[in-house]
Amino acid sequence: MLKINNLQVAYGGIEAVKGIDLEVPDGKIVTLIGANGAGKSTTLRSIVNLVKAKSGSITYNGDELLGLDTTQIVDKGITLVPEGRHVFPDLTVLENLKIGAYMRKDNLEDDIKHIYSLFPRLEERSWQAAGTLSGGEQQMLAVGRAMMSKPKLLMMDEPSLGLAPLIVQGIFDIIKTLNDEGMTILLIEQNANMALKIADIAYVLETGKITRQGTGAELLADETIKEAYLGKSKKN
Repeated sequence: MLKINNLQVAYGGIEAVKGIDLEVPDGKIVTLIGANGAGKSTTLRSIVNLVKAKSGSITYNGDELLGLDTTQIVDKGITLVPEGRHVFPDLTVLENLKIGAYMRKDNLEDDIKHIYSLFPRLEERSWQAAGTLSGGEQQMLAVGRAMMSKPKLLMMDEPSLGLAPLIVQGIFDIIKTLNDEGMTILLIEQNANMALKIADIAYVLETGKITRQGTGAELLADETIKEAYLGKSKKN
């Protein structure tokens, strides 16, 4: 579905992404793990043209994305749930959801009902200002808002950041449910253990370069990965 070839992204004189190759097959969960500053968010933001790529290629179902504006990319079926959630605090939950469908001309009712079935808490708070929600509820709203554009590829940047463990499990359960319903997921997550458990394919990004790739299970069992990202020391 999505194919990245030799992508390079620079900020001023600093090269943040250094010629990476990455593939996201249709219907799969792909995760990109790595330390802060490795270039993970930059990679996602370049896919939707929030950051300009220096060189390389990003194709989606065979069509080149570089050179398109963000609206055109969203219209093709790609949506990003950004780090930090970025809900509209003074608008209600329902108004935030409807903003996610700003490019649509069809009826929204069935999709709103579906989102409420996934996130019953949002239905309970549909007329509440988004800024008064808890962090976990705002993350649910950010995911729901992204779903309102009816994406085929949903990209998520650190969805568990700052959330309590119980809420994190709920978010990952929803990610798995969305994938089971047919949505392709590209996930950036510092909680490498959780991400690798649900990922079909995983990449490790270090200082702008892909240093390792494999199935989620393979990387979860890799001793080097355990030591670097899962807080587990190698066996003596």
